[in-house]
Amino acid sequence: MDRRSFVSLLTAGTAGQALVSRQARAQTATRRRIVVVGGGMAGTTCAKFLSLWGARTGMALDITLINRDAAYATCIMSNGVLTGERGFDEQVFSYDRLAARPGVRVLAGAVTEIDPLARRLRLDSGLVLPWDRLVLAPGVEFDYSAVIINGRGLSRDAARDEVPHAWKAGPQTQALRAQLVGMRAGRDVVVTVPRSPYRCPPGPYERACVIADWLARNKPGSRVVVLDANPGIAAERVNFGRAFTEIHHNIDYYPNAEIAAIRFAATDLQRKVVRLAAPVTRIDPVSGAALGSAVSSVRAAVVNYIPPHHAGELARAVFGTVAGGLAAGRWIEVDELSYETAIPGIHAVGDAIASKQPKAGHIGNQQAKVCADAILRLEAGLAPYPAPVTNSACYTPITRTTASWLTAVFAYNAAAGEMQVAPPGVVESADGATVESFEGMQHWFAALMDDTFG
Repeated sequence: MDRRSFVSLLTAGTAGQALVSRQARAQTATRRRIVVVGGGMAGTTCAKFLSLWGARTGMALDITLINRDAAYATCIMSNGVLTGERGFDEQVFSYDRLAARPGVRVLAGAVTEIDPLARRLRLDSGLVLPWDRLVLAPGVEFDYSAVIINGRGLSRDAARDEVPHAWKAGPQTQALRAQLVGMRAGRDVVVTVPRSPYRCPPGPYERACVIADWLARNKPGSRVVVLDANPGIAAERVNFGRAFTEIHHNIDYYPNAEIAAIRFAATDLQRKVVRLAAPVTRIDPVSGAALGSAVSSVRAAVVNYIPPHHAGELARAVFGTVAGGLAAGRWIEVDELSYETAIPGIHAVGDAIASKQPKAGHIGNQQAKVCADAILRLEAGLAPYPAPVTNSACYTPITRTTASWLTAVFAYNAAAGEMQVAPPGVVESADGATVESFEGMQHWFAALMDDTFG
């Protein structure tokens, strides 16, 4: 697949969208108030395309985007910050262009209360906002309940910060970078992988690769130990299997590795012990052959602990007692024709939802467009588009000069009532990592962020 074809997948899922036109103008004479909570990839895209498509159809909309921070720091490409290939400022995106769009305002603040019956919400500033439709894009939060993190001499929060997930771009990204730079050569780095589903399926394996590449050049004798809670590599199994065995010779891979505890002392932060819930054996991820004896703990100077995920706490507070509101108590249930939840008038998109679509920025962008189109149709008295299509596409760096890629198309299966890979089981990926794909990754990232924030 060439770069132009790959980048063009940004628009997949928009065919047949936003075709409300004259009928919408006739049925929506009053201005409709739409509030979007969460200014990440999904929430920002939804607000943008509500404005863009609403203006095209002549629909009168007042759109408010609420985000805790005044700017957005993306985790996409942030592994380059860990290795010094990118500056953190390159991860930060402004809402200025969105705020300049017709009918849009952007507020910085945290939502403290949502009243679905009165259709209003309250911010930490005390401001109360009424809404006709609400879109929640709260992203994920992290579940530390199954692990003991014991940093002697440190508070609970300080101990957690010493084993940073860096799975939300921000201070932890910079902290993990500082730990890598400061570690002594010959010491090891642990990268954990939570049990699926989690945000950005290729991400932990990508991180292991780029850190291993950096260690080989900067910390002689150091290794990356991948502790994967899954039974095998959860994304791009062939490409990462090859990378772990043929490209990087300083990666040890352990499947079925559930973390029970991480222990260390404030007096020596480069001596950490990761204890496993059960003994595990290192394997060759290509052949599956066992390599060595089972281990019950791993020692490392740096531990990148990525905990299991669940939907943001606000979403869980809203849907926790609603029948059909949450899947497994962790993810928001939605109708994938409209992304409407079990509460009428409230929609949800992005990483927080229960879906067979992966939790990733590109797919969040796609879901948001389908949701925006459905809202416009519903407000016009029409049914949602019956055959939405989305695309999951991403590049993954393997070294500082090479990358691979992965893409899958999802289509709505009316019989199953959900989005499924189409054709079934067909996921296309690169045949190995190349320099060309690394260059294509830069174009893909720029196009995705412009499509979202531009």
